[in-house]
Amino acid sequence: MKQYFDKKIYTAGLLFSDLGFLIWNAPKITGISRDKKISKAFMEKIMNVTTAVNGCTYCSWFHAKQALASGINEAEIQNMMNLQFHADAEEFELMALLYAQHYAETNRNPDAEMKQKLIDYYGDKMANDVMLVIRMIFLGNLYGNTWDAVLSRFKGIPAKGSNIIFELIFFLINFLFMFPLMWLMKRKQ
Repeated sequence: MKQYFDKKIYTAGLLFSDLGFLIWNAPKITGISRDKKISKAFMEKIMNVTTAVNGCTYCSWFHAKQALASGINEAEIQNMMNLQFHADAEEFELMALLYAQHYAETNRNPDAEMKQKLIDYYGDKMANDVMLVIRMIFLGNLYGNTWDAVLSRFKGIPAKGSNIIFELIFFLINFLFMFPLMWLMKRKQ
């Protein structure tokens, strides 16, 4: 039996930092959706690869559905979720997907060399857009994982380094949204 919930989760400080970053960058986020270089399918691939590393159940479900809607087939989605995307990715997408995997595996601390490769390959603007997409899904991943950590604590299995007061506040703020989402996921599977 597990003694600790073992996925990456939010602390209060990290959550507010990420929310502030994304709010500050909201105009850029809106601009990404109009960028022809980052199609909806490409964005979903980035999100699915990041999610595969972070293991968020809710993001896996939602973004697999979004990927299907954007034209990605089920086999490709499964390969992304298993981090076997190399054969399915277009050459143009591969650097972003590798960076997304690296960013998540290093828990938001990518090697400077890897970041520079991303910038060299895509140029500053597109590389920054890719990094912003990764930051958006990372927020979703840790948000979902934090919810699961709260539920795990109720079962007697806390997350390592978690704070019960933050988890209680997180639960009270989110239960009206997350319980229906959990029900919807079970119903649509």
